[in-house]
Amino acid sequence: MASGLTTADSTAKLLSDLKIDAGDWPPTLVKNLHLLSPDQIQSGKMLLEMGQSHLFQHWAEPGVDDDQKKAFFTQLSKLNSSYPGGLASYIKTARELLADSKAGKNPYDGFTPSVPIGEVLSLGDDNFIKFEDVGVKEAKNAAFVLVAGGLGERLGYNGIKGALPAETTTGTCFLQLYIESILALQEASSRLTQGTCQTEIPFVIMTSDDTHTCTLDLLESNSYFGMKASQVKLLKQTKPHGHGDVHSLLYSSGLLNVWHDSGLRWVIFFQDTNGLLFKAIPASLGVSATKEYHVNSLAVPRKAKEAIGGITKLTQSDGRSMVINVEYNQLDPLLRATGHPDGDVNCETGYSPFPGNINQLILELGPYIKELTKTGGAVKEFVNPKYKDASKTSFKSSTRLECMMQDYPKTLPPSARVGFTVIDTWLAYAPVKNNPEAANIPKQNPYHSATSGEMAIYRANSLILKKAGVQVEDPVQQVFNNQEVEVWPRVTWKPKWGITFAQIQSKVGGGCFISQKSTMALKGRHIFLENLTLDGTLIINSSDDAKVKVGGSIKNKGWLIERIDYKDTFPEELRIRGFKIEKKEQLEKTYGNFCY
Repeated sequence: MASGLTTADSTAKLLSDLKIDAGDWPPTLVKNLHLLSPDQIQSGKMLLEMGQSHLFQHWAEPGVDDDQKKAFFTQLSKLNSSYPGGLASYIKTARELLADSKAGKNPYDGFTPSVPIGEVLSLGDDNFIKFEDVGVKEAKNAAFVLVAGGLGERLGYNGIKGALPAETTTGTCFLQLYIESILALQEASSRLTQGTCQTEIPFVIMTSDDTHTCTLDLLESNSYFGMKASQVKLLKQTKPHGHGDVHSLLYSSGLLNVWHDSGLRWVIFFQDTNGLLFKAIPASLGVSATKEYHVNSLAVPRKAKEAIGGITKLTQSDGRSMVINVEYNQLDPLLRATGHPDGDVNCETGYSPFPGNINQLILELGPYIKELTKTGGAVKEFVNPKYKDASKTSFKSSTRLECMMQDYPKTLPPSARVGFTVIDTWLAYAPVKNNPEAANIPKQNPYHSATSGEMAIYRANSLILKKAGVQVEDPVQQVFNNQEVEVWPRVTWKPKWGITFAQIQSKVGGGCFISQKSTMALKGRHIFLENLTLDGTLIINSSDDAKVKVGGSIKNKGWLIERIDYKDTFPEELRIRGFKIEKKEQLEKTYGNFCY
């Protein structure tokens, strides 16, 4: 402070130098201006001009909470620089969207919906196998991006979701499953394309302040689950704005150009708790390559009005169109308003003609970079206000702008080739996102819980083996945490044992049978099942060089599923499933090199 000047004099001089008239400014802010830099004062001016004076109503007198006041402006500066157009643009967009929400405006008014062009696949048929083969060859030209910014609190799990076991037979967590699947694709792609040296597939994880440190600790403490640390990049989300931020993060990181320059062609996006996803990726990537899609949305058959977004082509009166995900609560009224009086209804297949979006995207890298160069990675935003009453004038909780990864196609030109790949739900989609109580509300929707997610893995593996020629006993119905589920044999395998149907089929021969009470875990690359009859538990561990043939009759007491209550004092990862595995008896064999 200049000699002889009071704080008030100093503030007045500062405002004069900045040519700012603070006559209408909140006195609580004016008193504290001497704490701020000229840039911070300009930021304060911007907030006031945008009608945000309420932010300063409860500021304390100078000398009280000064560090918090400075921290507020530091955060303000960070947000202003990271948001396209700055905070003034954020506030303007928020006001427009809230006005539309209050008026009940459908964001797709003026569009006519229709069913877009896509590919519908069925496991094991010639078409599926053909696309899988193409997809595996293309995998070496892909990078994978996992959107993992959230904790598992909604699940009743206090850790990061990537650390949650996908299934409890082997205890393999989601992050391990994903990394081992990418490595299996990497090895298979190199082998099929006869590469002289194996390409390292890049893997990016989008984290947040909540998950970054825990994700890094999980990776480092497990030696990156066999992946080279140099293959893995963590990009931290800087603002709570939705998983659509992944596009701007990738753009600003410079990774996209690095990938492009190294010859990569695809970016594959997926979310953090779908244990079936990699069973669908090879064939879907094959579709992208064959059809030359700029954007390929992975999808599943969807019942009309089911609470899952539908992949839809929207056409304006001037002929412009786009193919995007339309949320189920917007799709039905849009159809009714455009000549479909019954709205969203099932067709002759028993499903809606609009396939269900599962938030997994395959983007062609070149067009993706071109688009992000125009937008900076910004994705169309939305608001989801929780109003206190029908007047829509006050809120139950604070409302913010959000953006979704799958809304990326909204900004694409009509020339963009946007399609979808539909794969049966049992093979491709079993997200784990609801705690036991939420899973039961409402009853008609899928549970999407840790219980159903684990049982879906066993179901998919059993059905794949059946398709490959194994006789698998039918499941039984059981109830865990008030959720009725099908309990199939607890069959698991490492991704390197079989990442495609053709791989699995080549390792199954003769007349094999697996009883419903059985558990089987195959932990090795070259394990062959031939004339095996299993009624109990079998665990096979083998090194990558070992070739193991498994056959004959194996019978023991096995591993039993024991029901527990989610309110009991078991570990969280068990309580949210409603069961634990009681290991009574098993046959476990371990093989080293060149055993047969």
